[in-house]
Amino acid sequence: MTASPLYYDRFNTPIGALTVAVGNDGVRHILFPENRYDARGRADWIHDPAPVREAREQLLAYFAGERERFDLPLAPHGTDFQRRVWLALAEIPFGATWSYAQLAQHLGQPRAVRAVGAANGRNPLPIVLPCHRVIGANGALTGFGGGLPTKAALLALERREGGDATAGTMASLFG
Repeated sequence: MTASPLYYDRFNTPIGALTVAVGNDGVRHILFPENRYDARGRADWIHDPAPVREAREQLLAYFAGERERFDLPLAPHGTDFQRRVWLALAEIPFGATWSYAQLAQHLGQPRAVRAVGAANGRNPLPIVLPCHRVIGANGALTGFGGGLPTKAALLALERREGGDATAGTMASLFG
């Protein structure tokens, strides 16, 4: 069976160049600068900005402080449990945080805190499925694929810390 192609683009944001990959079924990957996928030499990853345009525009609007929710077709690949966790992330209100235990409780599986944490760590669509809104039980920022400074900056952006999300504010948040 041949994998269907993924169309990707890389574009600059206040946290660095994000890589977004879209399949025929929706957005499949959002990759941070630190862990961007090297698509060179991969027949199933085709550089084409057109299919990524809507995701790019919505992400840039988020960084500009103009968007709190995303309206994109999403197609994350994972186990049924992982997909349940990832979809539940979208229920965490903009600017709020939940602990891993709260997320597990929300899923009706209060004893699955570690499994929820593991699924959160494998989220292929960060920011859109906001895994940065999940924190430790003691309120501490914990693991994040984009790094803890990026997690802190995303939370500060959502809380509108530092005033409006102008270019100057974004520069101070994402230093």
